[in-house]
Amino acid sequence: MRIPPEIGAMTNLEEFSPYTSHRLHWFPYEITRCSKLARSTVSTRSLFGNFRYRPPFPRLRTTSEVQSGGHLAALEPKQWGTTAISTCSVCDGPVEGRELHQRWISLVVATDVLPLLVNACSTACVAALPLGAAKHAPLPHLGGWEAVKPSADWA
Repeated sequence: MRIPPEIGAMTNLEEFSPYTSHRLHWFPYEITRCSKLARSTVSTRSLFGNFRYRPPFPRLRTTSEVQSGGHLAALEPKQWGTTAISTCSVCDGPVEGRELHQRWISLVVATDVLPLLVNACSTACVAALPLGAAKHAPLPHLGGWEAVKPSADWA
């Protein structure tokens, strides 16, 4: 159902094939740290933001909702996407004691465009994210029905 952010430590990973998991709808942004990743086989029809089927991205919590929610060590995976958040997806710095900015972004990873969940420690880290993949939302977003969706003619 989910890939842990620790996948980013697998810097020698060359092939990624979770194809048979139709309950896997997104991936952690940390997968972009796998610099040798060249081949992937993912069931893209199951992914959030798929340009053909368009399953919507779930709405993420705003920064103020995160701050009032307490610490980030024992989280509900259905709400947060993981059981704990300790480091920033972008700079790998600590998140505890700082604001948490969750965002969705769709990027090319190996041979597929994947929806990635970003756990950023600051607005500067959110601003450092690249533009989204072609035919997908161009900027990092919070999801929900109001999220920017590419027009149908992009498909």
